[in-house]
Amino acid sequence: MKEIIIKRNEAGQRLDKLLKKYLSEAPAGFIYKMLRKKNIVLNGKKASGNEKLSEGDNVRIYLADDTVLKFSPKTDKDYAGLPSRICADLPVIYEDADLLLLNKPCGMLSQKADKDDTSVVEYVISYMLEKQEIDAGKLHLFKPSVCNRLDRNTSGIIIAGKSLPGSQTMGRLLCERTLKKYYLCAVKGRITKKQQIQGFLWKDERQNVVKITEQGEGSPIETSYVPLAWNDNVTLLKVHLITGKTHQIRAHLASIGNPLAGDYKYGDRGFNEFYKKQFGITSQLLHAYQITFPALSGTCEAVSEKTFTAKLPEKFQRMIEGTVWEHGIQEALEVQH
Repeated sequence: MKEIIIKRNEAGQRLDKLLKKYLSEAPAGFIYKMLRKKNIVLNGKKASGNEKLSEGDNVRIYLADDTVLKFSPKTDKDYAGLPSRICADLPVIYEDADLLLLNKPCGMLSQKADKDDTSVVEYVISYMLEKQEIDAGKLHLFKPSVCNRLDRNTSGIIIAGKSLPGSQTMGRLLCERTLKKYYLCAVKGRITKKQQIQGFLWKDERQNVVKITEQGEGSPIETSYVPLAWNDNVTLLKVHLITGKTHQIRAHLASIGNPLAGDYKYGDRGFNEFYKKQFGITSQLLHAYQITFPALSGTCEAVSEKTFTAKLPEKFQRMIEGTVWEHGIQEALEVQH
């Protein structure tokens, strides 16, 4: 007989989901059969599997040890032997028991694309293993993960869930769009007025590009921006990402004639080459600058109605300092701090 006492990181999920992690090699039909036959019980009573677990609940599995071993998850090779202190140089903006806010550098993946990649997820797992906040042997039950994703060459705030309740709360806020996300970018052209633009976005999976139309098929998108500083050639924008689709800011601004500096996928080559020569910029100047949480109670209450800011990358700072702005010099300098 195996007994599982539900801890905080297992709470908040359905019983059958927990069992499918604990007995990951077992067919789903086997698990439901064991529930029907009361070979698996919750708090000493028969369960169907759709019960939502709470901290302190007791799950008992009345199966032979060799059967449990047979159906238990195999070693997670992806996270075996992660280097210690892998996260030493990744700036932590904020941390509590549920959340970790990090300043992702340009060039790092949010999540793995290939099995040998090291992404923000691996940094978070290594960071928590080193602090002994998670057990490597229980990563099959709860694995810390990122809640929002940024393109490889977009820098700035990444939210990681350190607990299942924290991850679930962030997922809900992102789904409801109550978590406000602001980005800084440098775009081609002179923009002097704030604006909110709409459109439809569809993705070409084969070429990994998105296209924007004013009407038609695709996902509706909404982007709002405020110019902070400008001259005849370039504008520093603070963008509110209302919907969060793949490459939305880059493609949406390019579609209205204001592509991002350094964006070789959606941008203007001549404009990009100027910033490459002047400041060594080889990827889009786009930084997830600021997030503001809504009012929260219970889980994640510690960040209720708080705003967090991520420091700009060095090349972005150099571009701001090295540009002669016609308007907004002070505003441009203030965003660096």
